[in-house]
Amino acid sequence: MPPVRRKRSSINLLVPFLIIALVFGALLWNKYRTTRMINPKPTAQTPLGKRTVVLFYVDEGSRLAREARELDPCSDTTACVKETLDELFYGPVGELDEALPEGSVVNAVRIEGDTAVVDVNRNFVDEMPAGSSAEMMAVYSIVDTLCLNFPKITRVRLTVAGEGKITLEHLDLSDPLSADYTLEAPATPSGSRTAKPSKPDTTKEKP
Repeated sequence: MPPVRRKRSSINLLVPFLIIALVFGALLWNKYRTTRMINPKPTAQTPLGKRTVVLFYVDEGSRLAREARELDPCSDTTACVKETLDELFYGPVGELDEALPEGSVVNAVRIEGDTAVVDVNRNFVDEMPAGSSAEMMAVYSIVDTLCLNFPKITRVRLTVAGEGKITLEHLDLSDPLSADYTLEAPATPSGSRTAKPSKPDTTKEKP
């Protein structure tokens, strides 16, 4: 009889151990199968810090000049272009003058290869000051800003309220335009107008 008790006692100890082993084995197998069958989607990397853009405004009434601006980081090119243009159309925060007609806004932006197509509202034409210089400053403030900040963009095509064949009084906007940095104000001995932008006073608040 004693040997029978020992055998029965051994079986009683073995049964819980086997149950625990089976449970852990099932969990490990399920984890292995899930890992093999499901490929987790990569998480998008959120850019850190700020990005600096260079915007073109008017200096002394007839020349373009650069103003730096810090913006939040972004990863989508079209969204980055639109945000940069919104800052340009908002206006200068330093000592430079506005380059764009009053009430001008960007309606939409799309990228076609190396060309950025920028659609602006009717104010861009209707409120344009008279004279070829004003037209050049307004148009090339947009073109130069985009081509300088986005190297993949080499040309800019402007449309007005969806219309692509626009001709100003002195400037034809029917075809894409390339940057023209010769319109910038030349550097002075004191270095107040240099190719390297200086950080502007950012105390101006947006409405």
